[in-house]
Amino acid sequence: MNEQLNTFIQVAESGSFSKAAEKLFVSPTAVMKQMNLLEKQVGVPLLIRTNHGVGLTDAGKSFSKDAAFILQYFQEAVLRMRQSAQASQHIIRVGTSMLNPCKVLLDLWNEISDQYPQFKIKIVHFEDDAYTLPTTYRTIGKHFDFIVGPTLTENWKEHFHMLELGSYRFCFAVSRNHRLASKKTLSVKDLYGEMLAVVNGGKSAVIEEIRVFLKRNHPKIRIKDVPRLYDIDVFNRCEESGAVMLTLDAWADIHPSLVTIPSDLDFTIPYGLLYALHPSEDVNTFLEIIKEMQSKHSDLLHKELNNRI
Repeated sequence: MNEQLNTFIQVAESGSFSKAAEKLFVSPTAVMKQMNLLEKQVGVPLLIRTNHGVGLTDAGKSFSKDAAFILQYFQEAVLRMRQSAQASQHIIRVGTSMLNPCKVLLDLWNEISDQYPQFKIKIVHFEDDAYTLPTTYRTIGKHFDFIVGPTLTENWKEHFHMLELGSYRFCFAVSRNHRLASKKTLSVKDLYGEMLAVVNGGKSAVIEEIRVFLKRNHPKIRIKDVPRLYDIDVFNRCEESGAVMLTLDAWADIHPSLVTIPSDLDFTIPYGLLYALHPSEDVNTFLEIIKEMQSKHSDLLHKELNNRI
């Protein structure tokens, strides 16, 4: 109706379908279709069509006095509606990077987002840089409300909370030209004689446990300790040096020249939503929604398992 009213006003003022079409940047045919539809909706003729132009019927003259007011009122009502919607809308800022992609959260949220129109996700990019990541983790809640990622820093509880969503398995990554690159899986013994880069700048207890396990039980593997956080530069250096790198299955597609191969290491690390120690009310509400969704998924999984037994 908004478009039809605007078209009617232009036709009434210009006295011509073609002139109204020029003002509206549409074709004269489109204008005529709009006017035919308007007349059909109101139930009375509004226009007098002649070879010399378009005039108004008595009903059209009466309607033209109100049309501008109706259009203005409608536009103001729409504006008030949008302002009200924006005022009640809650923006959830989600940080994303190559090593901490937010797809897991977006996939979860897209399943139920239509039930919570008051929430809107805003994606905020940050860099995977070993030198700036400690600050990034410490300031969660300032530039973004969540990061989706693994807990690779031992002191993470001092800087953020985590809502666990699952776990990642440890794998080995090698250059595509490496002698092991064609293998479907790698056992620890396949690494005998190789240099294994163990990245643990965050002093992760799990990664330290893996390092101790390998040194104690598999001394034929040469461990290269890398005292920094995982970032893209670490992947580049391992590809260039030909070393094998301890990595996560979630990072299989990070570097095009590296192949990530599943291992027989029986170690995992949790990943989830990292959020501030003192989250806002909106963030807490969002978290409760995700927790409820997780609970429903868990109940469905248990029912499926029980049905199979």
